Amino acid sequence: MEVGYWIVAALLAVFYLYAGGKKVAQSQEQLRPMMGWVDQIPMSLVRTIGLLEILGAAGLILPPLSGIAPWLAIAAAIGLVLIQVGGIAVHLSRGEARLIGLNIGLLAAAAAVAWLGTVWL
Repeated sequence: MEVGYWIVAALLAVFYLYAGGKKVAQSQEQLRPMMGWVDQIPMSLVRTIGLLEILGAAGLILPPLSGIAPWLAIAAAIGLVLIQVGGIAVHLSRGEARLIGLNIGLLAAAAAVAWLGTVWL
């Protein structure tokens, strides 16, 4: 279980560090080709989502690695599940049901990390 946790958590952390970093650092014009929804959401919210993704990535790795408050990893995974629920809602509201595959995969991976964290941590 421990190995499974680290594999899935590390992959999620890399993804969310990248995606969150883009949302925090890039302009609306730079994000638009990959994330068309940034036109309908205030950039302050886009930046907040990016920051939450970065914090979630750190939360998956740092608490269990340091042994300090490892339950925070479970909270981070649940937070990432909620981010994906929001992402699915945004895509569906825009009539983009065909684009929710990645969101569903990330949601499932974060849910798996939360479950693995409850078993292992």
